[in-house]
Amino acid sequence: MSAPAPLPRRAAAEALGTAALVAVVVGSGIQAAELTHDVGTRLLANSLATVFGLGVLISLLGPVSGAHFNPAVTLAAWFSGRRTGDGPAPRDVAAYLPAQVAGAIGGAVLADAMFGKPLVAFSTHERWAGHLWLAEVVATAGLIWLVLGLARTGRAHLAPPLVAAYIGAAYWFTSSTSFANPAVTIGRAFTDTFAGIAPTSVLPFLAAQLVGAAAGLGLVVVCFGRPAAEGQDEVAVPSAAAARSTEERALAR
Repeated sequence: MSAPAPLPRRAAAEALGTAALVAVVVGSGIQAAELTHDVGTRLLANSLATVFGLGVLISLLGPVSGAHFNPAVTLAAWFSGRRTGDGPAPRDVAAYLPAQVAGAIGGAVLADAMFGKPLVAFSTHERWAGHLWLAEVVATAGLIWLVLGLARTGRAHLAPPLVAAYIGAAYWFTSSTSFANPAVTIGRAFTDTFAGIAPTSVLPFLAAQLVGAAAGLGLVVVCFGRPAAEGQDEVAVPSAAAARSTEERALAR
């Protein structure tokens, strides 16, 4: 097994990956808005580009940094793994979070530059409503449930297609179009385009996403139990088939 990449390289991967993700989200939104006036078609184009872009970025940078690109994922992974030592260390969290936020802002500026827009134009798209905040709680909870659930069941290698598919679906089943990412939310405030969010709407979205991350951690515990503390063996739960086999052997005696 190869040694993990140095922290500066991992933080750089998080910054670049988050920048690329926001560039995909914002850039595809600008392109769609210039090609059609139909909002549904714009959202379809935006969501498809995000699905493909996110899947590629997770596949590319996952081996380097884990491809969090999301402070909610980083914080949830740290909190979940703090007893077992499997999650990111506090110094990793301290490096990842600012890298993700800086990358998100840079990605929005890059997308605006590619389409000849003002490099920094704060969004005027107000997203201020209780049902939008509830949608962000749901979207973020589902994302954390998926990411940590895959890790807990040894299927983290499926993250690229499954996380991308989930985000694509959440574009459509949530009223907020599933930001589900504090860094991306902040970055999208820096562009007055289809994918933007007004700075005055950012804080409630961030609060809802943190609540959603906590709810997602709860879902992981409900479905998969608590991980064993470092140095302890996890208690195996016998399957129903194993239990029946044991009972049959006992009766045979």
